[in-house]
Amino acid sequence: MKIINVVGARPNFMKIAPIMDALMKHNQLLTSSIKYMLVHTGQHYDEKMSKLFFDDLRIPKPDIDLGVGSASHAEQTAEIMKKFEKVCLREKPTHILVVGDVNSTIACALVASKLSIKIIHVEAGLRSFDRSMPEEINRVLTDAISDILFITEKSAEQNLKREGVSKDKIFFVGNVMIDTLLKHKEIAEKSDILNELHLERQNYAVATLHRPSNVDDPVILREIFNSLNEISIKLPILFPVHPRAKINIDKLNGDFIGNITFCDPLGYLDFLKVMSGSRFVLTDSGGIQEETTVLGIPCLTIRNNTERPVTVLQGTNILVGTKKEIIVQEAEKILKGITRENKIPELWDGKAAERIVDILVSSPKETKSLNA
Repeated sequence: MKIINVVGARPNFMKIAPIMDALMKHNQLLTSSIKYMLVHTGQHYDEKMSKLFFDDLRIPKPDIDLGVGSASHAEQTAEIMKKFEKVCLREKPTHILVVGDVNSTIACALVASKLSIKIIHVEAGLRSFDRSMPEEINRVLTDAISDILFITEKSAEQNLKREGVSKDKIFFVGNVMIDTLLKHKEIAEKSDILNELHLERQNYAVATLHRPSNVDDPVILREIFNSLNEISIKLPILFPVHPRAKINIDKLNGDFIGNITFCDPLGYLDFLKVMSGSRFVLTDSGGIQEETTVLGIPCLTIRNNTERPVTVLQGTNILVGTKKEIIVQEAEKILKGITRENKIPELWDGKAAERIVDILVSSPKETKSLNA
């Protein structure tokens, strides 16, 4: 078995880190080693931020960096495919492992499928049922051509079966994002970021926005910021600004009447510390919905849907849409101490990556390569 692990964007880094660690530990403990390597497509082109995440999570330096950078969806996907195909032809992997739902995920999966290389998809089966989201298209297409599908929650299995995926390909292993969170939670507590940003624990909220449907529509973006302005009068808000959002936020002409503090994107450990110390979080991020559920932090998701329903059914997540009235109303409930009980979803216990590696090495029938 020879696996090429693929990362491309920051959400991927948190998911691949525990898998790389589990592969390394397997090879150290057992005589039957798995050959593996790490390819970074360079989809997230902010070198400083990429390096910070790699350092925080102690991810080994990528064996290959494709350096594709920013472009339209079509151009970026095509460039990744062109460069990744050459890697596969040269390295001759038996499997590629992709995580999440970014352009790198579908691009590398398509290349592998055409070359008859087995595809492993980690975080498979999640569905928002909103085809206007680029991530939804990436998820559906990647799952359709994958050979081994590792899922984070039971609803994902039903989604996959409904789409015709054989049950024999589906493995419920838990959530590798939570592996990373639990491993680094104590380390993150040592961060001095709250002092640096002059924040007092439980006396601020955190906001993040990056989805095109929110940040590219000036009417929706202003509605969201009107709600943040109102909330921040009662509770200060820290807003680490995503590069995608910054351009359009700047176009609002700085019309921020409340108490909103903007800062550059934070590294993983600093953001974990900030999130853990907050009163609540406002976000459109899928990963943050999961992380806040495990941390027990109330989360107001500024979207009309979520591909992570377990965070709403069992966790702290509340879908609030993009209308000011609802966002402010739900925030005020939290400020009054009205919060929901939550529990940790099944198998979100920090051992998902170990389960993944165990399945890969113990299920030869499912994982045997077509070109072996």
